[in-house]
Amino acid sequence: MRGRRSDLGRLRIALTVFFALDGFIFAGWVVRIPAIKEQTGASASALGLALLGVSAGAVITMMLTGRLCGRYGTHRVTVACAVLLSLSVALPPLTHSAVALGTVLLLFGAAYGSLNVAFNSAAVDLVTALRRPIMPSFHAAFSLGGMIGAGLGGLVAGSLSPVRHLLGLSVIGLLVTAVAGRTLLRVQPPSAPEDTSHPPSAPRRPDPRTRGLVITFGLIALCTAYGEGALADWSALHLEHDLDAAPGVAAAGYSCFALAMTIGRLTGTKLLERLGQTRTLAGGGTTAALGMLLGALAPSVWAALLGFMITGLGLANLFPVAVERAGRLAGPDGVAIASTLGYGGMLLGPPAIGFMADWLSLPAALTSVAVLAATAAAIALLTRRAAG
Repeated sequence: MRGRRSDLGRLRIALTVFFALDGFIFAGWVVRIPAIKEQTGASASALGLALLGVSAGAVITMMLTGRLCGRYGTHRVTVACAVLLSLSVALPPLTHSAVALGTVLLLFGAAYGSLNVAFNSAAVDLVTALRRPIMPSFHAAFSLGGMIGAGLGGLVAGSLSPVRHLLGLSVIGLLVTAVAGRTLLRVQPPSAPEDTSHPPSAPRRPDPRTRGLVITFGLIALCTAYGEGALADWSALHLEHDLDAAPGVAAAGYSCFALAMTIGRLTGTKLLERLGQTRTLAGGGTTAALGMLLGALAPSVWAALLGFMITGLGLANLFPVAVERAGRLAGPDGVAIASTLGYGGMLLGPPAIGFMADWLSLPAALTSVAVLAATAAAIALLTRRAAG
């Protein structure tokens, strides 16, 4: 028993490291996009099409990764995808055209999406074995890794070229994978205590009812990711153009949201232990809806910033819980379905906000985030019996 607990503790640390590494590498790439745009000489529209390579690569490979996890195990696939992500992040600054950039971003996106499916599937197995709702802590590690990666990238941007910076990220990623990956390759994925004969990572064939529930939880992930994508791309513009905020204050809008989301995820385990999954989902969706209404419609900058923070706290645990529920129902395939829908929401958010802003106004368009957050809360309440 003591040996099993030790293994589970080591697995938790290793998976936390991989979540943080994923956020660190992705954020490091994002902060160098302006420099790489200048290097490739791409127009804004050409760059936008090239950046779709990340999303396309992720969406294309997520479902395949679910099957690979079922066949080879979540731990092996996690390590392999982390190696691929670490190598591929060094490629964008080597390109000199939008077409070449889009091509290498397909590979980068495939590695990023596959790693997300693999380590979320491994985390679902560990959560089941530990019988504690620790899924939000892994996603908090991703958020913290992203904040560190973005901050470090901003510090070195003036002194390091994109080639050296992203090559450095590649080396760091390979070293971290070599260290943390040893644990994943040596320790088998844990079995649930109540069913030690059936490893959680084994392939599952969900019946139509189960598949419907998995898709339902995927919709909760979609509603959450829609809000993340919308705030990432439009919060600063809303503050600066609609509320006359200074550029520095406007840039703090998404930072407030991201910080609040990280804090929410760090406290997510305690919240889930106290309230349970359904009330956490419903309460989080309701809180996010109210916060986004304040953020979108407030007449002052500081009230809007407060609204963004409330939105971040509300949305923080929706995606982790939705992915965990999908994984419990259908294993890696369930994680893949929920993650694909969630990623689709992140893709849908920014352009949808843009179209609605043209038709109506940006504040009115941002209220769609509140509508989808409320929808996530309603879905959680409507499916509470079926999920149980």
